[in-house]
Parts: sequence; structure tokens; C-alpha cells
Amino acid sequence: MRHDDILVIGGSGFVGRHLVAALAARGARVTVPTRRRERAKHLLLLPTVDVVESEVGRPGELERLAAGRNAVVNLVGVLHSRRGRRDERGPNDYGPDFARAHVELAQAVVNACRAAGVKRLLHMSALGADPQGPSEYLRSKGIGERAALAAEDLAVTVFQPSVIFGPEDAFLNLFAQLARFLPVLALACPEARFQPVYVVDVARAFVAALDAQEASGRRYGLCGPRQYTLRELVQTVCRLTGRRRLVLGLGDRLSYAQARLMELLPVKLMTRDTYYSMQVSSVCDGAFPFGIEPAALEAVAPLWLAGGGRHGRYPGLRAHAGR
Repeated sequence: MRHDDILVIGGSGFVGRHLVAALAARGARVTVPTRRRERAKHLLLLPTVDVVESEVGRPGELERLAAGRNAVVNLVGVLHSRRGRRDERGPNDYGPDFARAHVELAQAVVNACRAAGVKRLLHMSALGADPQGPSEYLRSKGIGERAALAAEDLAVTVFQPSVIFGPEDAFLNLFAQLARFLPVLALACPEARFQPVYVVDVARAFVAALDAQEASGRRYGLCGPRQYTLRELVQTVCRLTGRRRLVLGLGDRLSYAQARLMELLPVKLMTRDTYYSMQVSSVCDGAFPFGIEPAALEAVAPLWLAGGGRHGRYPGLRAHAGR
């Protein structure tokens, strides 16, 4: 069955913009709900995409949006959560933002699919997601993906990516910005392991899964071709941006202390929960699914890191993506 009318929740975000563009390129009709339509203006010019203002947490709203669709994609995720009052926390001890985005919404999407008669659901999780994981982020992601996969009456596919990079990411670009201004980069958890995956390849995996019958009821890890420590990643960013910087790895106690201090900043670059998440290696133990050959970081990241930042050299990126 070809899925050509798709609801993408979280479609205005980093991964969403690439997935929605890939779906539109194959002629699918895509609906993207967002709280503020202007935040998704980058999608408005795509001919088969309908951006609608909506509050998906409102009772009955997801059911209304899902009606008549062939498939639903849930990309919603947050990296940080308020700690929350003790009486706000559930038995799995995660903050209210994690609870709403990763747990309550995941179950609400399943319920909406059932109510609207949608049989295909793609769910974004994360490598290391585990209801018993060491961090609130990983625990809430684990509960959410378990809720999705427990819906045996639906054809559900779960994706667990490592850290995702691309021209609009908040990972490689963050370190590139820090290297621009700081002569020394002090890294918490410098030996934490990642296997970064290109956002275009993540989008390709979602598109391929839609019509792959063998993907029903399965969970796929999404990783690039190479593993790195965090120290190696930051050194790679410095090299690609042409900046010679001292990358100083902090020990465990100083890493925790840095996370606790940064947690107090208005813009949270790292928290103690991030510290706990980085105790789990974010790497894959198998090949990239659906026969896709994932792009190497060194092959595509220079297109924007060495070309003026997030918005530089888009023609090269479009050529790599086949658009």
C-alpha cells in the first residue's frame, strides 16, 4: 500500500523539515500541525504540504488531524525538561516536559491512530532509550517507544538515531560557534561515544519504512559510518572550521559540576540529565536499514561548517540529497 496522505507531528523542526521535503518530493500530501504557522514558513512553498495552526495537546485535536490519513509520523522530542515539583513527577521520575513530549504524546498519537482508523505509525525515539535508563530523557523516550510498539493493532516502526547532524543542527554548529570565540574548549564527558547520522539519511529511512512491510513492529538504530568520542567530534569540528583550539577533557567530577552550573543558564546547553545520558554510548551494532549508505560526517559537514555556518552552501547539500 502506498502511503500518500501523511500527518507529520513535529514536522516543523530540524528533522521534520527534511522529512517533509522528502515526502513532498515523491508526491505525498503532507499535513504539518504547528502552534505558530510562521515558525514553519520554510515548508509553505512545498506544493503538497499543508501547514495548519493547531494545539495537538487539545482533547480531540489529534483525532481530527489524523482522520483520513494513510500514515502518521511522530517526530516530537525535547532535549531538556524542567525538574518539576515532586508531585508533578510520575513513578518513572522524569520532568513534566519529558512526560508531555515523550510519554503522554506518544500514547495520545497511538489512541488517535486507532480512533481515526490509521494503521501506519512511524515513531522517533533515541539510541539508548530505556524505561530503566540512567537519565530522565532516556527513561521517558523508552516509555514512549514502548507505548508505540505495544500497539499491536497498528503497523508501528520505531527509529533510534544517534546524534543527528545537519546544517541547522544544535550540535556541530554549537561547537563551531564556541570554537569561534573560545581559545580553550572544556568538555564534560569527553569520552562519551556517538555515531553521528546525517539528517538527510534519517529522512530517507523514514520514507523507505513507510511502504516496507518488513518494518512493521520493528525498531531500527540509525547511525553514520563512524564512531567518535565527544573529544574527537569537537576536534573534527575545529579542523573543519580551520580553527586551532585546545580541547580540554574534564574528569568525572568536573563534568558533573559543569553540567550543574550550565543547568542554571537561561539557555540550557547541558544539564545533569545530559550528563547522565552521556554515560550510555550512542552507537549502533548493525548496518543502516533499507540498504541506505549513510553519509560520512567529513563528507558533508564541510558544506556548511566551512562555508559560513548553518545556511551556507545549500546548493551542495541539495545536490547530495538528490534534490
